Amino acid sequence: MLDPMGVVSWPARRTLAVSDLHLEKGSHFAARGFFVPPYDTRETLSKLALAVRRYRPARLILLGDSFHDALGCERMAPADCAALLRILAPVQEVVWVLGNHDPVAPVGLPGIAVNVFSDGPLTFRHEADPRATGELSGHFHPKATLATRAGGVTRPCFATDGRRVILPAFGAYTGGLDVRDPALGGLFPRGGRVFMLGTDRLFSVPMAPMRRRTESAA
Repeated sequence: MLDPMGVVSWPARRTLAVSDLHLEKGSHFAARGFFVPPYDTRETLSKLALAVRRYRPARLILLGDSFHDALGCERMAPADCAALLRILAPVQEVVWVLGNHDPVAPVGLPGIAVNVFSDGPLTFRHEADPRATGELSGHFHPKATLATRAGGVTRPCFATDGRRVILPAFGAYTGGLDVRDPALGGLFPRGGRVFMLGTDRLFSVPMAPMRRRTESAA
C-alpha cells in the first residue's frame, strides 16, 4: 500500500518502509559554512512519528540514507535523539538498510543494520538493482511533473512497473530526480506508473517507456 506521506505499508507483515530521511542534513551543511535552517531533523521526525502512529508497524524498514552522513547520528540534538527513540520504542523490529550517505550502523539506536533485507517475495535495498524483481528501494528521490491549466505541478512520487517500487525521499530537505532522467527512467525501460504525492491522496500518471538511443549512420 502506497501512502501519500511517502511511505509503503505491508499489512500482512505489519511492515512500514520509508526511505531517505537524510537526518542532520542541515547541520552537515552548516559545518561547512552554508547556512541552512536547522529544523530539518525535527520536521522529518514529526512526519515519521505520524506515520508510525497511523500504521502501528511491528517492523520499520528504513531504506538507507537515514542520516545525511556517517556522523549524523552523533550530531543529533539530545531532544531530537530522544524523539527518535520514542518513535522507535513501540516498534518490535527496526531495520536500518545502509545507504551511500550512511554506510555504517547508527550509534546508540535500536535495530539491525544490513545492506539488503529480504522477506518472502520482497527485497529491500537502498539503490535499485536492475536485475531484481519484487524490490523496494530509494536513493533516487523520484519526482514527476503533471501538466495542468495553471502550469506544471512537480511533486515527489513513487515510481513502479510492477516489478519494483522506488520510494520518494521522506526527509524535509531533500531534492528530487525527474523520473525522465536516464539514471532513473532506465530502470523502467518498458515504462510504468508514477504516483505523485498529494495532500491526502496519490495522483497516478503513466510513465513513458525509455527511448533507445540510436547510433548515427555517419
